[in-house]
Amino acid sequence: MVLSDRDIKAEIAAGRIGIDPLVPENIQPASVDVRLGSNFRIFRNSSHAFIDPLTDQPGLTEEIEVEEGGTFILQPGQFALGTTFECVSVPDDILGKLEGKSSLGRMGLMIHSTAGYVDPGWVGEITLELSNVATLPIVLHPGMRIGQMSFERMSSPVERPYGSEGLGSHYQGQRGASPAHKLS
Repeated sequence: MVLSDRDIKAEIAAGRIGIDPLVPENIQPASVDVRLGSNFRIFRNSSHAFIDPLTDQPGLTEEIEVEEGGTFILQPGQFALGTTFECVSVPDDILGKLEGKSSLGRMGLMIHSTAGYVDPGWVGEITLELSNVATLPIVLHPGMRIGQMSFERMSSPVERPYGSEGLGSHYQGQRGASPAHKLS
């Protein structure tokens, strides 16, 4: 069951869902708007001929930190990693789903390819998989509303929340745009 604004507020007030910092006006009827952080990662195609998911490839991405008041230009066809400004946490009986803002999607901006799912037990900033499918560059402003998080109550608490020992939860507690870990 998707949580309503009333239930989202109650879960936040009880300290079970965390959104830090929270802007109360960002709570929508069935979601919470999240904003774009200032940390990005771009692929270094000048030093790597390919991406191999089964191999560690140090230096595959380059970190970019946008200064306050600055912008990040996402070129047509470009893929980059970004991050939410907010740190999000969910308890062991709620999962989160991240979706793009409709207005941005209509401009050709996709904010996730596959990583829109926020497991029960998650804590951290959410890495965004930014793609420009438009034919013009898109200017991204850190602090702008970039996506919306909805929350669903599980049928029961999960046995092993994200971050539990033995799960290989590589991204628990992440800050900034986190590059991929090799697949095991």
